[in-house]
Amino acid sequence: MDIIEKRLDELKPYKNNPRKNDQAVDAVAASIKAFGFKVPIVIDRDGVIVCGHTRAKAAKKLKLESVPCVVADDLTEEEIKAFRLADNRVSEQARWDIDLLAEELNGIFNIDMSDFGFEADENEGDTKYTPKVEIPDYTVTNNSVNLSDCINKAKYNVLIEEIMQSKVSQEEKDFLILAAARHILFNYKNIAGYYAGASKEMQELMERSALVIIDYENAIQNGYVRLKGDIMGALEDALQEEI
Repeated sequence: MDIIEKRLDELKPYKNNPRKNDQAVDAVAASIKAFGFKVPIVIDRDGVIVCGHTRAKAAKKLKLESVPCVVADDLTEEEIKAFRLADNRVSEQARWDIDLLAEELNGIFNIDMSDFGFEADENEGDTKYTPKVEIPDYTVTNNSVNLSDCINKAKYNVLIEEIMQSKVSQEEKDFLILAAARHILFNYKNIAGYYAGASKEMQELMERSALVIIDYENAIQNGYVRLKGDIMGALEDALQEEI
């Protein structure tokens, strides 16, 4: 794999890039400033960015004239599209081992890790951090929302059918059915809309289920609710406590 240096103004952002990355630019810029440009930007043969839009924006913020690049000229147009999506998606599958993360962070004394998206834990001193969590805000519209619009069970339903047709024991089926719930996708924007029009009892149960996180003082007045970003992580933690 050859790494080449390209002028930043020669790179072209992909116009249909579905990844919204503006919130990450400052942290990536801080990383490049502190450690150097260690991860090249991947581009196609025409100079269109395949992977690395955030790094390109960070480089522009730092007023860099050129950046290291890798040209993916061995991939077809379809493979480029797939790689662009896969590169972003696969990183979302990883989760932190909190104990090991804390151990690593506690060994860093002379670098401010808050520049890279970690928040200092005020209760534990300046050397301990936690991953910064961005909770999205969703504006509530006047459109009515059905519960069926709040979830996507396509993959879940496929798994359930496979599980029920399998020859494993009933105990194993019960276990796999619980595990399959991890593949239910929640539409947080629609959940916000449903919550706004739900009964008080339903709202309370949605809050207790960690489907919504509410700013009690002005959520309704401002017309939005704040949704928990990692609902499945909370579900997994709850299941572990029950087991």
